[in-house]
Amino acid sequence: MEKLYLLVPLAPLAGAIIAGLFGRFIGTTWSHRTTIFLVFISLIASLVIFTDVLQGNIYNGSVYTWMVLGETHFEVGFLIDPLSATMMVVVSLVSLMVHIYTIGYMHGDPGYQRFFSYISLFTFSMLMLVMSNNFLQLFFGWEAVGLVSYLLIGFWYTRPTATYANLKAFLVNRVGDFGFLLGIGLVLMYFGTLDYEIVFAHAGHIASHFIEIIPGQPWMLMTVICLLLFVGAMGKSAQFPLHVWLPDSMEGPTPISALIHAATMVTAGIFMVARMSPLFELSETALSAILVIGGITTLFMALVAVVQNDIKRVVAFSTLSQLGYMTVALGASAYSIAIFHLMTHAFFKAVLFLGAGSVIIAMHHEQDMRQMGGLKQFMPITYWTMFIAALASAGVPGFSGFFSKDAIIEAVKYTDIPGGEFAYFCVLTTVFVTALYTFRLMFMTFHGKTRMDAHTRDHLHESPWVVTVPLMVLAVPTIAAGWLIGTMVFGDYFGDAIQIRPEHEAVASLKAEFTGVFGMILHAFSTTPFWLSLGGILTAWFLYLYKTEIPGKIRKLAGPIYTLLDRKYYIDEIYSWVFAGGTRMLGTVLWKIGDVKIIDGFFVNGSARVVALIAAAARQFQSGYIYHYAFTMIVGIFVLMSLWLFYF
Repeated sequence: MEKLYLLVPLAPLAGAIIAGLFGRFIGTTWSHRTTIFLVFISLIASLVIFTDVLQGNIYNGSVYTWMVLGETHFEVGFLIDPLSATMMVVVSLVSLMVHIYTIGYMHGDPGYQRFFSYISLFTFSMLMLVMSNNFLQLFFGWEAVGLVSYLLIGFWYTRPTATYANLKAFLVNRVGDFGFLLGIGLVLMYFGTLDYEIVFAHAGHIASHFIEIIPGQPWMLMTVICLLLFVGAMGKSAQFPLHVWLPDSMEGPTPISALIHAATMVTAGIFMVARMSPLFELSETALSAILVIGGITTLFMALVAVVQNDIKRVVAFSTLSQLGYMTVALGASAYSIAIFHLMTHAFFKAVLFLGAGSVIIAMHHEQDMRQMGGLKQFMPITYWTMFIAALASAGVPGFSGFFSKDAIIEAVKYTDIPGGEFAYFCVLTTVFVTALYTFRLMFMTFHGKTRMDAHTRDHLHESPWVVTVPLMVLAVPTIAAGWLIGTMVFGDYFGDAIQIRPEHEAVASLKAEFTGVFGMILHAFSTTPFWLSLGGILTAWFLYLYKTEIPGKIRKLAGPIYTLLDRKYYIDEIYSWVFAGGTRMLGTVLWKIGDVKIIDGFFVNGSARVVALIAAAARQFQSGYIYHYAFTMIVGIFVLMSLWLFYF
């Protein structure tokens, strides 16, 4: 079985190497065949491992010792338990569908082989992250997905906007990763190891330790470690205020939008916090901060999605909002529900992204929904698969998103952790907003009158099978994945992989009220979230199908509020002014004062002037007259004798 564990990440790595180094020799067809086959092998191996884990077989072992420093071992190792096995299946399945979809979307692109190499390398990096049994390998996978995302977002590097977007993503993630690295450093400093098992076993003994970051101000060590680790999660999982990179990452090709934003990179932070539950459970301060930040991200990003007109950006801000839901669940100690929503979200969000890409292909790469409309009759498969995903996203009873989203809302309702009431208001309000922007997208894109030009309308047709088959495959778990809630959330599915302290009773309280899948569906019709979701759908229908002139009037009346949302709360401008502007100002000061005046003016030019003055004075004695030289010698002897008499 150990060899099978190695096969899961190494198969996509082999595909990346073959397509990347030998793609020009084997051609486009064999490049995608090779990478798809190897990712398929990874999926099959993941499913076999998943089945084995369900039978109670857990593995935790070292594969390779990278370095030994004193008594500390830096190793590559795997922890295969229900948490990692679930992530392996989700990552490999979504990745396989994205690989197949890419054949149609990237057809004819000059970087075709390079793209397949990148997405396979991305899959390898994410699998190494979720399978790790120590902080060193976790950090390797963490940085690797960041690096490959930089390459993917800026794949079309001739576009200035793509270059700006990948640089922005890279820099923002470095901010989060700096905090993450500091947190890992504290773990190594106080625990003496990076192995999960040892760290988790001794976490209770370290919980009472305090450190002074500022002299005289003691901080609970576990709170500092957890907050620093969560700063890393804020960067990777795009939580406020480190969320600004994700919407701009839409500059990359649509397949990587689905791969990065559905099941892989942006969920790495959620997975990490769930994996570190034995640590986070020891710091209520950290959990409270997570609750509040998740609540802010959930509501405020959903509001921005309502005013977006780019179809991919609507889905991108939807991802931000849904990640906020997962973060809120983590803060409420409902780790199993967070991972459950991660799974359901991976499926319905992948369908929405890939469906958006299908629309963009049909529209000849037009992404503005105001130039679409009436596509349902031309693209029935794309429409119905996206409609299923929209129902799941809006939390309509029976679809996957309903089960996980409602479970999060109820868990936050039951939590006693400070910040819970604020987070509950945010997640409840966001139900209405989510349904509104999701069906706004559906109605503007697929219903109503066609608004594209005549040439585009005459050539509209359904996307090829390599695009529609992944949509249909992913639509199945989009419907049915939520039915596993009884096992994954309220059963003993995760076992010891997730640890919750007895005083954090949110999940336990929900479990006591759970009446089964159908009981949950029937009960939903009498709950506030259902009516908020229905209200959002009807509002979208009224505004974007029935009375289409009203949104324009609302936009004029809203004025500053609309502008605030359209400019994304001016956070990009603030960052640009404070950080970019501040850096330029600092550079100007260092240039004008440090370089021009001090280095050039004082040291370089100043030393030259000193030499010139000395030379000018020395020149006075180089007259060529013998009596001048004799006089100088006499004066020199007189000075030397005076010094000798004075000291001796």
